[in-house]
Amino acid sequence: MINNKTVTVVLPARNATQTIEMTYDEIPFHIVDNVILVDDCSTDNTVEMAQRLGIKHIITHDVNKGYGGNQKTCYNKAVELKSDIIVMLHPDYQYTPKLIESMCCIISNKVYPVVFGSRILGGGALKGGMPMYKYIANRILTFIQNILMNCKLSEYHTGYRAYSVEVLRDICYEKCSDDFIFDNEIIAQIIHKGYEIAEITCPTKYFKEASSISLKGSIKYSLGVLKVSFCYFLHQIKIIKYRILV
Repeated sequence: MINNKTVTVVLPARNATQTIEMTYDEIPFHIVDNVILVDDCSTDNTVEMAQRLGIKHIITHDVNKGYGGNQKTCYNKAVELKSDIIVMLHPDYQYTPKLIESMCCIISNKVYPVVFGSRILGGGALKGGMPMYKYIANRILTFIQNILMNCKLSEYHTGYRAYSVEVLRDICYEKCSDDFIFDNEIIAQIIHKGYEIAEITCPTKYFKEASSISLKGSIKYSLGVLKVSFCYFLHQIKIIKYRILV
C-alpha cells in the first residue's frame, strides 16, 4: 500500500517470455499489493514464466482479444480486487517499473487522478532507441491531438499509465476499441470527464525482444488516432455524438 491505498499493477501480455522476468523483478513490491497478468493467447511460454515468477493473478484468453480487449480484462480484475490505484505496465521492459512508486504517490496524495509515464519529456524516446519515423509520427499526432482535444500532453501513446480507480469506474472503457486505439479512446473519455492528467519523465528501451507495432500497423493506428481526435472535437462542438463519450 501507499498512503493506505491498495496498489495493483496490471500486465497486458502477449508473447512476453523473454522480458517478463526483467519487468517483474523491478516492480516495487514494498508498495504494490497485487500483480495481474492477462495473457492474450500467447504462442510462447508467457503463462508458464508468470507462474514460475509467482504471479498470483493470471488470466488467459482462449482467443486473441486484442490489446484493448486485454486491458479491459486487466481493469475488470483490478476493480474486482478492490484496488485503489491501478498501474498499467507493458511487460516487454520498454518502461522501467521503478517509476511506479512516484506515479502512485501523485495519485495517493490526490495531486492528480491519472499519471502517464512520458517518453518524450526529457528526450527519453530517442535516447532509448525509438525509430526516428515513430518519433516524428508521435510528435505530429500529439500536436494535432492537443489542438483538437484542447489539452497539453507531451504524448498520447505511452504504454505506462496509472489511474485512480474512481476514474476507471467513472468512464466507460468497455465502449472503447479492442485494438491498439483503445489507449487514445480512454484518454478521450478521461479528458471529456474533466480529469487532469499528470506526466512524469520516463526512459524507454527499444530492443529486439521488446514488442513493436509494424509499419502497416503504425499507419492504421495513426489513422485511428486522428479519427478519435476529430470525433472528440466534433462531439465537443455538438456536431456529432461520439459513441464512446455518450
